[in-house]
Formats: sequence, structure tokens, C-alpha cells
Amino acid sequence: MADKNSLRHEALRHRDRIDPGSEDTEAACTLFFDTLKPQKGQVVALYWPKGREFDVCPITEQLLKQGFTCALPVIQKGSRELKFAAWNENVPLVVGPYEVQHPAIDQKTKWVDPDIVVVPLLAFDRRGYRLGYGSGYYDATLQALRQKKNITAVGLGYAKQAVLFSLPVEEHDQKLDWVITPQKAHQFN
Repeated sequence: MADKNSLRHEALRHRDRIDPGSEDTEAACTLFFDTLKPQKGQVVALYWPKGREFDVCPITEQLLKQGFTCALPVIQKGSRELKFAAWNENVPLVVGPYEVQHPAIDQKTKWVDPDIVVVPLLAFDRRGYRLGYGSGYYDATLQALRQKKNITAVGLGYAKQAVLFSLPVEEHDQKLDWVITPQKAHQFN
């Protein structure tokens, strides 16, 4: 979809001009816990930020301190669905496809199905749709997980990534339940 690709290009340019220090990532961390209230035993999937993506590391650190199982996505060859490997600071990271860091995979890797999935985004609209990088991994993954169990899909980003218009939506696009910025938690369900 040409319209979506041009929006993606502009959203990426816009996001890359945002100064990461201009918004308080710790405030987003507080909102994450105050709003979602993760329960003991839940698995939370996050992402390792690259470039100017919103830094979710403060949330990851807090979850690990509180004893939660955290997981990072791993791209599976020949599949659009991401798998999630349990991760903590003792598990080394390696660079995978699209220069995304994920846990080093070996026989001890623990694969998990998350209850909360934190999703990267380039832009989001007031209906809960996000503009991603265009590969469709998160849409396919959220759809598959939602067929297995109740999950909460959360976008984390800068307030400046909000758009005032409705993003174009295709049949496979998955709506987020929440988008959390340092200023506000937006609920969409």
C-alpha cells in the first residue's frame, strides 16, 4: 500500500528527529505499572530498542526486579509469527534480522507465550492502530496469540508519535489495547 509506505517513511523521519531526552521515559514506566498493574505469574514480552525507538529498558529492569518473566521476540525463519524467548540480564543478546537484538538461542532457551506484549511503533492514532516498520510480524503474532489466550497489546512511544488522523488499516492490522506515552495512558478496548 503506497499510502502506508509514504506514511511509514515520514513517521520514521519524524521519530528519528525526536530527542529521546525530551520526554521522561521514567514517567512512562510509572504509567505502565499504574495502568496495566501486571500480576505475578504473568509473562511480559518487550523489545530491545534500536535507534531512536522508545526506550523500554526502565520497564524491563523494574519487571525483572519484581520477579516477572520478561521475554524478547525472535524472528523465526519462514514464519511471520514471532516466538518469545525468556530473557534476563544473564542471557547474552545477539543481533538478528533487521538488526534487532534478541536472546542467544541454545538448548536452555525457555520459549514462552506472553500475557502482555509491548510493541514498538512509528506512529499511532486515536483508535489504537499503530504504524510499524511494515514487515507484519507483530500483527501476525498478536493475531495468533489472541487466538490462544487473552493478551494485552501495548504500544510504547513518544507523545509526538501520535497522529490526529486515522491511519490506514488493512484486514491483517491488529489494534492495540493501550498506548502509553510519558504523558498519558491511552486505552482502546
